[in-house]
Amino acid sequence: MSNEPFARRRAELMNMVGEGAIAVLPTSPERRRNRDVFHPYRPDSDFYYLTGFAEPEAVAVLVPGREHGEYLLFCRERDPKKETWDGPIVGQDRAVSDYGADDAFPIEDIDDILPGLLEGREKLYYTMGTDAEFDHRVISWVSHVRERARAGVRAPGEYVSLEHLLHEMRVIKERDEVEIMRRAAQVSARAHQRAMEVCRPGMAEYEIEAEFMAEFRRHNGWPAYPPIVGGGANGCILHYIANDQPLRDGDLLLIDAGVELDYYASDITRTFPVNGRFTGEQRAVYDIVLAAQAAAIEAVTPGNHWDQPHQAATRVLVEGMLELGLLTGDIDEIIESGSYTRFFMHRTGHWLGMDVHDVGDYRVDGDWRILEPGMALTVEPGLYIPAESTGVDPRWWNIGIRIEDDVVVARNGCEVLSEGAPKSPDDIEAVMAA
Repeated sequence: MSNEPFARRRAELMNMVGEGAIAVLPTSPERRRNRDVFHPYRPDSDFYYLTGFAEPEAVAVLVPGREHGEYLLFCRERDPKKETWDGPIVGQDRAVSDYGADDAFPIEDIDDILPGLLEGREKLYYTMGTDAEFDHRVISWVSHVRERARAGVRAPGEYVSLEHLLHEMRVIKERDEVEIMRRAAQVSARAHQRAMEVCRPGMAEYEIEAEFMAEFRRHNGWPAYPPIVGGGANGCILHYIANDQPLRDGDLLLIDAGVELDYYASDITRTFPVNGRFTGEQRAVYDIVLAAQAAAIEAVTPGNHWDQPHQAATRVLVEGMLELGLLTGDIDEIIESGSYTRFFMHRTGHWLGMDVHDVGDYRVDGDWRILEPGMALTVEPGLYIPAESTGVDPRWWNIGIRIEDDVVVARNGCEVLSEGAPKSPDDIEAVMAA
């Protein structure tokens, strides 16, 4: 992505906070994996959204109306010795020339410079509670300015959480963002199809997971979250990530896996038979979940509210469970009481973007949020019938099915980004038989 979207976002944010304010946004710290090894670094999503800067030890400062530059970036200095071990460092010169900062300073100098930037500012926009160590530094900078009050120096008198403004911006995806998410969904869809092509009884869950890793890395991507590869009973465990069990003939395999490309996530779930052929019971449950997803996707359209896709999916699921005998009673009473949640216990979707469970309010002033073009979400109904389910015929036991796609609200309806992943039972069986 070019610098233009990042510059535009910074300008929009500065316009919202107004002159007289200052916004401070640090990136994520590096996380130690064990002893001398760190996890692969990923910048904070809010920080990257505004800067496009992916190195650790960096802080962005926005000072609207500042004569000598409104966007300042504190980052690491060039260090040939360190770069020999860890690779190139951007440094201050390239922070300006390549990343659009008006000025850049060594991160080691922030304690000396930042208090001066706070002087005379009426509001400080900063999100507390993410990094306790950095919170204390911000407090100390403000305290340092306050200590000079007798000299006529004024510290910010109002503190505002920066994340509210930023997260509202991130809810509506720009065209460039949607294109990245579209590519990510296409890569993940190919990985899901590959899993169907290679799956055979006797393989291990981790062997199927390896196919996803190969496809993701082939496109310079990483998993957006720990993949769920659950065969049989494990498909009824919503957050199963052990992925270490053998795949048995006659079982279903539920895979929830998506790639992150250029810091944007995909999130796709497909469920298919290990041996390539659905049993009658598996097909019956699958058809219900598929119909529920279709009803939910149809409800993803501008003007509908956030809960309408969930309501549409829930009604279809409950109707199907009544037909199969998994539930008894009146459909409206079942939905109102929530008794169906023993088999469908989660929501039908969540926001999607830079974070797999992306930012944004689901309710506004107490009411469900209205869907608008550019919003991105998942649609993922499911049914889970674990063994020993009370009052359930054993022929339904250990059937766990979830079908999940990535969807963007369009002007008229929506676009399913992940449609390339086989989904109909006939298509799945055809892919697995090839």
